[in-house]
This record gives sequence, structure tokens and C-alpha cells, in this order.
Amino acid sequence: MAGRLILWDFDGTLGWRPGLWTGCVLEVLDEHEPGHGLAADAIRAGMRGHLPWHLPERSHTHVGDAEGWWAPVQSRIAAILGEAGIAERRARELAAAVRARFVDPAIGWRLFEDTVPTLQRAREAGWRNAVLSNHVPELPVIAGALGLSPHLDALFTSAAIGYEKPNEQAFRIALAGCGEPQEVWMVGDNPAADVAGAEALGIPAVLVRREGDGAARRSDGLQGALDLVLAGAARDG
Repeated sequence: MAGRLILWDFDGTLGWRPGLWTGCVLEVLDEHEPGHGLAADAIRAGMRGHLPWHLPERSHTHVGDAEGWWAPVQSRIAAILGEAGIAERRARELAAAVRARFVDPAIGWRLFEDTVPTLQRAREAGWRNAVLSNHVPELPVIAGALGLSPHLDALFTSAAIGYEKPNEQAFRIALAGCGEPQEVWMVGDNPAADVAGAEALGIPAVLVRREGDGAARRSDGLQGALDLVLAGAARDG
């Protein structure tokens, strides 16, 4: 896959899910434990520092499969529920329900309106599209169900490759998997993971759907981000 490549983040860039982890836990609790009394802030605080992308300096190449990746995540969710007074066995059941709901592409997940048109335009301009995302093992299934597969040349989820952005190995694995393209750009909504992580390796990056944060290049949407990529490529070329 030589030539020109754009690495796209997924969450907050190409697609989104309302509330992400916190929202998913609350959805499950509201459905199965009405009147639970657990607040979003408590869930968010309980998850902080316990998801793999909170510690990107650590690799998890030893995990090997989806069950191994999910085991500590489900345990943490169950612990949060236990701290809220839910019995241990019930907490484990609810944590499993959170997992099932989070990876179900029919519940919550959606694409931004500009995602497919921008990916199509990038292709027409001679660029290949690949996703590099800090995400769950099931991201390929989610992306496929949302209709992204025809517009992507590759997809790399951190749960499968064992490294989280901004760890340089995440980017190196993606570049190697794409045939070491001659020209690469990164587009994402996280100034640290996407922009700083890419630029540390000399990959120009565009911050999208997010204000400021010191990014040299930013855009409110994907079409504007692609404009910046094409203009930068033309200038450098």
C-alpha cells in the first residue's frame, strides 16, 4: 500500500457513540437496575486510569484475544457497580451486558454526516484511507456494520495491535501494515493521542472537531481537514 495514506481516528472523528463508556454503563443500569442512583461522574471517575489508552506507555501485546482484552475492563466495570452497592454476582452480569451493548453496532454507534463523503473524496484524490484507533477488539465489526469497509484500505484497533496512541509503536505498526507509504497524514480529535503522537514521528496531523489545544492545523469537520491535507501535500510536493 505505497503512495499516499491518511490515518483516521475513529471515535470522535469518523464515528461516535453517545456517552461512550459512561453512557453505555448508564444505559444498561437504567434498563436492568432502574433506580440505581449511580451518577455519570462516579462512573467516569471509576473508569479513569483503568482503560488501556489511559496508560499508552504500556504495551499489551501479550493479551492475544478479545476475551483477554475485555477481562480487566469488565472487572473494573463490575468493581464500580459493586462500590455502588450492587451485589458481586449481579455486578458481573451487568458488566457483561455493558460489553455486549458497547460492541453492538446497532445500538448507539453512528457515523458523522461528513464521514463517507470525505473518505470518498480522499480516494478520488488518490489517497488511501486507514483507521488507527484506540478501541475495542470488535471495532472492525462496528465499522463494517456502519458501512465503512468499502471506503477503507485497512483498520488498526489498539486492542488487536497491543499499543495505544500516542505510543509510537501504534503508528509504526499501522505504517508497516500499509506498506510504508511515501506520504502520510493523521486526522483525529485527540490532541495528544492523534496529533502529538503522529507529529512526534514526523507525520503531519490535523485536529478535527475540537477547539484549540495548540494544534498547528485544525478543522471543525472532515472536509476541512481533507482540504488541509491536500493543500499541505500540494505545497510539500
